[in-house]
Amino acid sequence: MLKKDLIQLCLLHLLAGEDLYGYEILRRVHESFPDTQESAVYALLRGLCKEGYTRQYQGETSEGPARKYYRLTPAGAEKRDDLLGQWRRLRDALAELGVE
Repeated sequence: MLKKDLIQLCLLHLLAGEDLYGYEILRRVHESFPDTQESAVYALLRGLCKEGYTRQYQGETSEGPARKYYRLTPAGAEKRDDLLGQWRRLRDALAELGVE
């Protein structure tokens, strides 16, 4: 499992809890992965939409431009579960080798 997969897992996990707009997602990802490029996160979000794992919609705002919100789809929930299973298998395999 590579960093891209881990960040996709994080994005899908965040969206499993609630719909979020792009900047809020980026802010939360940077809390755990501060070296991640903003453009990479947005590219992954676009890819998740293109693959049908998330949906994007314009949110209502009282000030400034409309925000792009993201929502997890049923296919996205399945993808999240798959990536989470991969992560757990990798974590367990590393633990068996004594890697902490």
